[in-house]
Amino acid sequence: MLLAVLSGFLLALVAPALHRVTGRYIGWTLAILPASLTAYFASLIPAVQASGSLVIEYAWMPGLGINLNFLVDGLSLVFALLISGIGTFILIYAGAYLAGHQYLARFFVIMLSFMASMLGLVLSDNLVSLFVFWELTSITSYMLIGFNHEDMEARKCALQGLFVTAGGGLVLMAGLILLAIMGGSYSLAEILSSDLALQDHAFYTGAVICILAGCFTKSAQVPFHFWLPNAMAAPTPVSAFLHSATMVKAGIYLMARLNPSLGEGALWSQALMVFGAATMFTGAYLAFSSTGIKKVLAYSTIMALGTLTMLIGVGTELALTAFVCFLVAHSLYKGALFMIAGALDHETGTKDISRMGGLRKTMPVTAAIACLAALSLAGLPPVFGFIAKELLLESLLDAPFWSIGLTTAAVAAAVLIVGVAGLVAIKPFFGKVANTPKAPHEAPFGMLIGPAVLSVIALIFGLAPFLPEGALLQSAVGSVFGTPVETYLALWHGVNVPLVLSIGSLVLGLSLLSGWHRLQPALYAINTYAARFGPEAGYFHFMEGITIVAAWQTRILQNGVLGLYLLLLVAVTFGLTGYTLLTHHGIHLTLDLTDSHFYEWGIALLLVAAATFASSTHSRLGSVASMGVLGFGVALTFILFSAPDLGITQLLVETLTVILLVLVLFRLPEFVNLSSPFERFRDLAVAIFAGVVMTLLILAALDVQYFESISSYYIENSGTLGHGRNIVNVILVDFRALDTLGEIFVLSLAALGVLSMIKLRAEDQYKS
Repeated sequence: MLLAVLSGFLLALVAPALHRVTGRYIGWTLAILPASLTAYFASLIPAVQASGSLVIEYAWMPGLGINLNFLVDGLSLVFALLISGIGTFILIYAGAYLAGHQYLARFFVIMLSFMASMLGLVLSDNLVSLFVFWELTSITSYMLIGFNHEDMEARKCALQGLFVTAGGGLVLMAGLILLAIMGGSYSLAEILSSDLALQDHAFYTGAVICILAGCFTKSAQVPFHFWLPNAMAAPTPVSAFLHSATMVKAGIYLMARLNPSLGEGALWSQALMVFGAATMFTGAYLAFSSTGIKKVLAYSTIMALGTLTMLIGVGTELALTAFVCFLVAHSLYKGALFMIAGALDHETGTKDISRMGGLRKTMPVTAAIACLAALSLAGLPPVFGFIAKELLLESLLDAPFWSIGLTTAAVAAAVLIVGVAGLVAIKPFFGKVANTPKAPHEAPFGMLIGPAVLSVIALIFGLAPFLPEGALLQSAVGSVFGTPVETYLALWHGVNVPLVLSIGSLVLGLSLLSGWHRLQPALYAINTYAARFGPEAGYFHFMEGITIVAAWQTRILQNGVLGLYLLLLVAVTFGLTGYTLLTHHGIHLTLDLTDSHFYEWGIALLLVAAATFASSTHSRLGSVASMGVLGFGVALTFILFSAPDLGITQLLVETLTVILLVLVLFRLPEFVNLSSPFERFRDLAVAIFAGVVMTLLILAALDVQYFESISSYYIENSGTLGHGRNIVNVILVDFRALDTLGEIFVLSLAALGVLSMIKLRAEDQYKS
């Protein structure tokens, strides 16, 4: 399993080399991996059906109790099969669609990493690793959306998607931490199997809000839906994969995964129903009012994501059965339709539906595939989309809350989606032949095999629904519901209310489609007006506000004056520290100087005198010398109080520092007063304030001890555990090895920087 998840990253490393060897067959070559993964995941179905779920464990950070565990059950297997199965055809399609592209090898590196990240997300059992893969999908999708990096619009859309999803990811991290605290574990399997009533926990509301914020941004729920259509700036293979099986389905997966634990609370179910229904109708309306074929499909994806979210919120057995069926049906027809959209663009030179027509004569195979996939989009028999739509309407009619409102919203969305399906399948291929920028012809085999197979699978699942039900869907429904369930799928249930509603939506949808051209001006005006006040406008105002604040703080705080940086840093740090000290501890001076010796007083006065002289003299050499005196005084203090090794280190550091500073002095210009008397007195006041606060803090620390001293532990275990008699060395090398390693790393980087500057200067002198 670990190899299966990470294999995509490993193959990405060698993809450029494979591209040089295989040439135009690179897509077919790389597709071997996801095809093999599909077979591997399919082989796990019997084990999942027998045991319900499998937890596969790998030690990751055992010292912190964090393992790289994988949870394999019906839900995760459905997603894994969709990701790897559709991913197989996406790679083949991309090889043909982007044939000859100068950055094709780079594309496959990112795409394979994206696929592996999504697999890791849906299979992770540990919340930490799940979040890591979650963020990896955001980063890789950002690079895919902005793949055409020379296009300013692509870069802009990629940044928008990254800001929205990564911002939601930060909130999600807080929610996952709260969930781990509530459930007492970072393991999803343990949380899901726990008998704890999480809805009664004090953190429940905060955890639900944070988790849903992350899921809503990822899965483009209202009001975060605006980023998804803009992601169409990505190449079509990216859009097809992102919309059908990855990225936007990540939030849907997480909501479904956590539903058994969090779904008992009213906040969870009602929030999902409200936002899901709003997203469903908004996506359907925007899809019908758009003209670009990729935008039409993108908005229909928003409709589907809202539908899936709403069904999770309804939460009944029937609703969750409809959820899993709709999830599979949408993945199949949306992957096919996006690849068809890319084929149309590739072969006609336009994405605008209004400029297409009569293409069935020159692209008959493409037309047949598009019609079959559009049947599933519209929810018409005999494809699997019809079964999912019937279950959707039936579950909403039996919903425990807001049944009439949810059903009305679903029927209204279905009416619009029938029109959208007609736009995709009828408008480009039937009617009067339109003049397109390129002479249309059939797309290459590599661009048609994917949509053809996906559309045929949707047809087979519709004609024989017992095949997906018996293999996996029932287990997936049980995973989302929390307990095993019995499901029954059939293409025909007789004449009932859902069938009547479906027929009504079909009639009204075809009526809307017939008047689509006449409605376009009004729809365009409404959308233009709404865009001025919609969530996307709010996003741009927010980004402008960030720019304004950044410009202000740069002008005031980061203006290039190092002295101001230091002043603000010291003032804010010690101001907050002093406030906390006074309010939480108070000033209790218990300083006892009866045991002090005259030479200790002498060293203290020497330190004060050296610091005063260093800060007041106009002589740089005198200032450096007095700083050396200050450092040697600190070394004497270490030696007097039984820390000779620290004293020796201090002596070496001070000696080296003084020598280096004296050498640098010869390179500096003459001493000049650059500050006014007011600024110098201000700096003096801040310095005195910081010194007083630090002194009080040290004195207060002497009286406060929250934990027992660890010194005895080091004394007792340095010899037995660290095999050393020098306790300080053992602490640095063994007990605090990572800290020391970090310091060594920093010093190494600094040394490399110095070496680079010296080498660069030497090369410049050689050239001159």
